[in-house]
Amino acid sequence: MAHTLLIVDDSAVSRMMIRAKTAQMQPDWVILEAANGAEAVDLVRSKSPDFITMDVNMPGINGFEAVTQIRAFNDSARIAMLTANIQESSRQRAAGLQVTFVQKPVTLAAIRQAIDYFLASS
Repeated sequence: MAHTLLIVDDSAVSRMMIRAKTAQMQPDWVILEAANGAEAVDLVRSKSPDFITMDVNMPGINGFEAVTQIRAFNDSARIAMLTANIQESSRQRAAGLQVTFVQKPVTLAAIRQAIDYFLASS
C-alpha cells in the first residue's frame, strides 16, 4: 500500500534531502512538501497524508503550533518532529503531542528512524 508523506521544513535543502532519502527507501510513497506550518496545516486538511516530518523552528507558526492545529482535525497522522532543537523541553512537548522526536542533521539514519516509527505505527 502506498503511503503519503508530508515533509514540512522552511529549508528547501532539508526538504530535498528528506525527499531523496525517503524515496530511496520507500520508492512507492507519494511525497508532498510544505515550506511552513500554515502551508502544512492546509495540506493536511486537503490531502490527509499518513505521515508527516515536521521541523520545529519555522517562520510564522512553528512546528509545535502546526502539530497542535493538525491534531485538532486529524489525530491519525503519524508525525515525527525532525529538528535540530534538542532541548529536553522540546522533547517533552513533542511527547505531549504524541509525536516522535528525530534529531537533525538529515542523515539516512535519521530518516530511517522516522520511517521505522511511521511503519511500526501504521
